[in-house]
Amino acid sequence: MKKAIIIGATSGIGEALYKELMKHHYRIGITGIDRAVVDAVNKRSLKNLFAVYLDSREGHTAEVIKNMTEQLEGLDLMVFCAGIGHLNRDQGFEVQNAANEINVMAFTEVADISWRYFEEQGHGHFVSLSSIAGLFGYHKAPAYHAAKSYQINYLESLRQKAFHSGKPIYITDIRPGFVQTAMTEGKKLFWPVSASKAAQQIYNHIEQHHDIGYVPGRWWLVAGILNLLPAWLRKRF
Repeated sequence: MKKAIIIGATSGIGEALYKELMKHHYRIGITGIDRAVVDAVNKRSLKNLFAVYLDSREGHTAEVIKNMTEQLEGLDLMVFCAGIGHLNRDQGFEVQNAANEINVMAFTEVADISWRYFEEQGHGHFVSLSSIAGLFGYHKAPAYHAAKSYQINYLESLRQKAFHSGKPIYITDIRPGFVQTAMTEGKKLFWPVSASKAAQQIYNHIEQHHDIGYVPGRWWLVAGILNLLPAWLRKRF
């Protein structure tokens, strides 16, 4: 039985993904910042699922992951699914930096912990949900888009390290477009997909050890177009 940890899985895509992995007989530990949801998951007493409270900004992420790995008795898959983003609307550094704390600092810590564990173990799979937003800047959410770009490049660097290691360590960059979750409820979305459908597609990318996965898949067309747009046009976004 494969063992997985999902960071940020008490709502949205993360919640849908752990349910999808359970269908495929994974043993799973999940984290979240909603204590009520964490308690509710544990009260269900499911054989192959447990939840742990974790706010990655509080400085004990490494300890929590170590304890979860011991409880699972090993680790094959780590998924970083946590993330926040706000439209800036000129609210200043504090609002922008909130995105950095999770999308840059917490992501980097979890990625580093995962890499070192899998490198020592000799195998493993690190998956992170970046975003199509990482492919371009956007004046209404500059920190969020920059942070997702950071993730994309960090994951590419880890993929290179994995290749040169010669070990079966896989790094998958999932780049969602618009996914229907509680956070997007009531908003007009372009090419949206449900969280459960997104989770199914993410699972397929994981199982096939893809380097990059767009969710839904048709968003690769948007990515291709973005890469072709000249700077003079991109600045008009």
